[in-house]
Amino acid sequence: MTRISTDILVSGGGVAGLSAAAAFGSAGFSVICVDPSPPVLSEGDDGADLRTTAFLHPSVPVFQAAGLWSRLEPFAAALQIMRIVDAGGREAKPRLTKDFNAADVSDQPFGWNLPNWLLRREMLARLAELPNVDFRPGVATQRLTTRADEALVTLSDGSQIHARMVVAADGRNSVVREALNIPVRTTRYGQKALAFAVTHPLPHHNVSTEIHRSGGPFTLVPLPDRNGQPASAVVWMESGPEVARLRALPTDSFEAEMTARSCQILGPLTLASRLTVWPIISQIAARMSGERCALIAEAAHVVPPIGAQGLNMSLADLRVLLDLANAAPEDIGSAKMLDAYHRKRHLEVQARVAGIDLLNRASMIHAQPLRDLRAAALNVLYSAGPVRKTLMRAGLGVR
Repeated sequence: MTRISTDILVSGGGVAGLSAAAAFGSAGFSVICVDPSPPVLSEGDDGADLRTTAFLHPSVPVFQAAGLWSRLEPFAAALQIMRIVDAGGREAKPRLTKDFNAADVSDQPFGWNLPNWLLRREMLARLAELPNVDFRPGVATQRLTTRADEALVTLSDGSQIHARMVVAADGRNSVVREALNIPVRTTRYGQKALAFAVTHPLPHHNVSTEIHRSGGPFTLVPLPDRNGQPASAVVWMESGPEVARLRALPTDSFEAEMTARSCQILGPLTLASRLTVWPIISQIAARMSGERCALIAEAAHVVPPIGAQGLNMSLADLRVLLDLANAAPEDIGSAKMLDAYHRKRHLEVQARVAGIDLLNRASMIHAQPLRDLRAAALNVLYSAGPVRKTLMRAGLGVR
């Protein structure tokens, strides 16, 4: 059995795990990052993650510290305006439209949007530049044993890793979290999300639009042009049976339905990628740390894809963890450091999970009187300037 020592083992090679490996590697720590699935780095390949991630501007310093932002910025579409459209009347057309403009609270856009497959490609290229980072695709975390001074991790390739700290970025069914016996609270909505890309004749003008009717939001997020045409990423949340029905439609019928659901705000939509389906849940771990281990991203919290919160919460986890590690490198993985991490993050995570749960439940409403109440509440919140700015700052995670 191969025995290897490292400062940090990152369990999970998704966007959050690769970000963590790049950030800690760039800070000078030795890192091993493992993931059971080899990454898919081209949009057209089977298994490519066609979802996109909107990075809010407070996340950019994390990418800069990791040496990633210079790689990602050329591919990113800016998000200057967050538009909420209520189309919950008896007909599927906008009856209330409210814009939240980043210029009201900052001199920067709200954030930038990139495809997940492209994020992985650029992140792996960055890891290849770091001699102190060892990325092992196709290798899984199998067993975890912790002691006061180290974590012992057995990998599926037979290696045994002696790590000062394990960063669990291994998803909502985290092997590390289960080994630590940390319970989770899970909420299931009976929803799924269709994720795909579209082109359209009208420019998006860097506006991200959430259209609320029933079943869940229909969200259009700006992408760079595709073959000279304006393009957007779509996340379409509906009940599980409705998603199954939509997915089975012929392309022309699907395009007609998504154009109608979009209220034609960007003109007729043309499907520009295959469809992918993702289950929608909320989930939160009882703790964000255990002996020699820190939980980040979906190992710690899962939220519906509303308001660009998911991965930005994950990068906030990473920012706090990295700051603590850089402040006292000799204490990395210690009980003192990990308790501080839990205290700094868990209350905020609880509040965000609860808030997004409420927003999702509001977006699912079918009853007409409740849809009317939802529209009235949006109008009241938007019309109060200080409240609107407070909501925008809260969404960004800044004060």
